[in-house]
Amino acid sequence: YVPSQADIAVFEAIAAPPPADLFHALRWYNHIKSYEKQKASLPGVKKALGKYGPADVEDTTGAAADSKDDDDIDLFGSDDEEESEEAKKLREERLAQYESKKSKKPAVVAKSSILLDVKPWDDETDMAKLEECVRSIQADGLVWGSSKLVPVGYGIKKLQIQCVVEDDKVGTDMLEERITAFEDYVQSMDVAAFNKI
Repeated sequence: YVPSQADIAVFEAIAAPPPADLFHALRWYNHIKSYEKQKASLPGVKKALGKYGPADVEDTTGAAADSKDDDDIDLFGSDDEEESEEAKKLREERLAQYESKKSKKPAVVAKSSILLDVKPWDDETDMAKLEECVRSIQADGLVWGSSKLVPVGYGIKKLQIQCVVEDDKVGTDMLEERITAFEDYVQSMDVAAFNKI
């Protein structure tokens, strides 16, 4: 949006203002003309006119044109059109090494620590038997932890028990289904805390 030395170079190369039917060029010409007194202070480095404009247009302004043809340069390609057999073999070998290394890496097992609240029916429920029933649930990827009895009110206590599960093998839905199956002791089960390990 700010005129530069490139604009000044082109402006000085034009002998007369563009005709009125080229209104965009005429507007540019008048705009640059308004900077007549500040042209030395405009940003940029003034170059020969031939250095500006499209790269594939030959410079006819008298400045030395770069005769090198840029169309033949493939900046992102390689020198060889075909990959050599040796390079291909080396690439395949490295891919095989990478795959074998990747397969030997132990898979990360996602685990979660869950704190469960198991509520009994009333204050007469045998809480030791309730805990025994809960701990009797065994599954691959399930490890029971510490537990405690927490007062709820009116002499009723709930069992708060910790467990660690492997996420792919054990879910909270399965735990709830198995724990609430002990209908004589368990009224309901809630997840008090769920943390990824």
